[in-house]
Amino acid sequence: MAYLEHRHWKGTTGGTAWMQRSLIVMYRILPLEVLYAVMALVIPFYMLFGHKGYLASYHYFRRRHGFGPLRSFIMVYANHFRFGQIILDRFASYAGKTFRMEKEGTEAFERLCGGEGGFLMLSSHVGNYELAGYSLTPGRRRLYALVFGGETETVMKNRGEMFVRNGITMVPMSSDMSHIFTVSSALVNGDIVSMPGDRIFGSSKSLRAELLGAPAAFPLGPFAIAVKRGVPAVATFVMKESARRYRIIMKEIPFPEEGSADESTSAMASAYARALGEVLGRYPAQWFNFFEFWETDK
Repeated sequence: MAYLEHRHWKGTTGGTAWMQRSLIVMYRILPLEVLYAVMALVIPFYMLFGHKGYLASYHYFRRRHGFGPLRSFIMVYANHFRFGQIILDRFASYAGKTFRMEKEGTEAFERLCGGEGGFLMLSSHVGNYELAGYSLTPGRRRLYALVFGGETETVMKNRGEMFVRNGITMVPMSSDMSHIFTVSSALVNGDIVSMPGDRIFGSSKSLRAELLGAPAAFPLGPFAIAVKRGVPAVATFVMKESARRYRIIMKEIPFPEEGSADESTSAMASAYARALGEVLGRYPAQWFNFFEFWETDK
């Protein structure tokens, strides 16, 4: 198995702390649709000045979905608009607003929660995965959620308050990789660990898997941990379907019964990439990795 070098991702939710707190206050008195409408007018400026993000999004629609130039341009706008809605929905949740959650394929999650061993929940930067932490309850299990440690204070504070209601402990990812010890300990103790499967942070080691017909680099860590601990994983996607409705889609990534450690790690990464590709085929506008993700596009 070849390990690849991949650039690190860094980023926080935009806006100052004052702006973010004001957004929460506004959502306590305003309906969702009001700020959606304001955002729709602002999106063209983000597209104009965020040139690299615009090009990466455009290439995604042209090369991975095969859309024509005009449709790809329209989809770039739709992509940015959906992303803006996702961000606003998070702050709406902090303000106490709720969304209707429909579930698909959650039987594996419920079965694993009822068992004894630990397992992984693999997230990705599509849809609004954070809302899963406000909607899914692990029952008697403890769930440890890896989150980006460089987020703003407002987001971390409100996210933590929402998570703790469902028995979820936040584990900020750190560049020294110390969060890996918490992950390993949780899995050994039979708990659940949630971590991203599509972005690399801290360690530069990655592996290659095919997504939407082209090779891309995925982080080695989640799949190597699953193989080392002998645990299954569930790819989890929370996709926006309308202003007030989401769909939670879960796809089990079983632990391979045969093969070497490297082969098993690659098999789990490939299974995750297939699950991700299937969801993107249904919701192409909800891909939120605004950089050249595929090896052939760099």
